[in-house]
Amino acid sequence: MTYNIDWIIPKLRSPTSLWKIASTLTVVAVGLFSKILIHLLNRTKVHNKNIINNVLENRPKQVPLITVSNHHSCFDDPGIWGTLRLKHLLNSRVMRWSLAAHDICYTCAQHAYFFSLGKCIPVIRGNGVYQDAVDFCIEQLAKGSWVHVFPEGKVNMTKENMRLKWGCWQNGLRITHNADNSTDMAHRHGRSFA
Repeated sequence: MTYNIDWIIPKLRSPTSLWKIASTLTVVAVGLFSKILIHLLNRTKVHNKNIINNVLENRPKQVPLITVSNHHSCFDDPGIWGTLRLKHLLNSRVMRWSLAAHDICYTCAQHAYFFSLGKCIPVIRGNGVYQDAVDFCIEQLAKGSWVHVFPEGKVNMTKENMRLKWGCWQNGLRITHNADNSTDMAHRHGRSFA
């Protein structure tokens, strides 16, 4: 039996003050844990870190940010947090939203709360781009928020060349209304979309 996630997106759309505090605490805790793993227990070199810091700190308030990365492990998303400045982790309005597979991250109430408080949005694989999760991402982008996507649509541990999920680009297309640029960008990088 699948866990019922119908409550999550309405809760994310209208969070209470308590939810906002719990979300900030969740993001800070995961971010600090990631920082410990990345910087204290490993030797990590982050290239072009100044670019993401500059964008998070200096872009105009209503300008959305979409970031894209490969998805080679389950640590990819919190690993990104570990590279950010502490002041970004402490400001939940600056931190990213991300799509998360409902059948992996939202299997029980505890997981649902943890990932939702961590600003993850449950996406239902196979339901296409016209679903609440994608609409919620678009709403966040329209507000000038940061949305991070993994266009492979799943963890790609073998690092094979996979077709990208075109729904990941739908966020940008529906915000910018400029399909030509996004399609051109995809073709220049030699990737196809599922």
